Amino acid sequence: MPLIPIGRRARVSWAAATLLLVLAAMHMAFAATFTVTPVRIYMKPQDRAVAVTITNESDTPVLLQADLYTWTQKADGTDETVLTEDLVLSPPIIKLAAKGRQVVRLARLKPADQKRQLTYRMILREVPEAAAAKDKIQVAIALALSMPVFITPAPAKREVSCDAARADGETLNVACANKGSAYAQVREVIVKQGDQILGRFEGGAYILPGARKVMSINTRNAVPGSRVQLVVTYDDGRSDSFDVTVG
Repeated sequence: MPLIPIGRRARVSWAAATLLLVLAAMHMAFAATFTVTPVRIYMKPQDRAVAVTITNESDTPVLLQADLYTWTQKADGTDETVLTEDLVLSPPIIKLAAKGRQVVRLARLKPADQKRQLTYRMILREVPEAAAAKDKIQVAIALALSMPVFITPAPAKREVSCDAARADGETLNVACANKGSAYAQVREVIVKQGDQILGRFEGGAYILPGARKVMSINTRNAVPGSRVQLVVTYDDGRSDSFDVTVG
């Protein structure tokens, strides 16, 4: 069992100490490790199916179940997922031997949109019940992977615009909206004044069409009313620059 570091002057409550003793008494059934290739799935409207490779990296068998969801975002960028039958993974239940590998097919059942991108999520979950418990207090820890699926016609493009407003303290809120017909994934935002870099955001924020996301960046010297440049870099390596006045 991993050790939990405790500071010299820290006190452990009776409840926390009891929890540690309970956990120490249990046998932990750790999840198997599996990988999926590709981690992001791209399809064109003419594609009826694509191949997905799943590999069991562990020394024990693993049973996996696939669920598919439509993936949309509210105007504020909050994700919404709903189970769908637009796509199907064949087979939907995958049993892999230790160090085993299997190629499965993700097939499209719904006709693709010829103007806008369709976005989905495929979630592969380990089925913990498949593991044989050695005793009644064994705790199963299941692993799940969520992968985006994009069905993109040629005309579909992102269309991003960004602005900035000073929040409390040294935080600058950079808001980016996507008015296009395909997703945008922001990998980096640099806030500049001339050659001086005031702050940087690094992440992987998805902005689906019609959504807007706010990224908080620690900056200096970007006071309300000042002009700054936002350099936004996407997952495909391309960048957009926006000259904005800090609100």
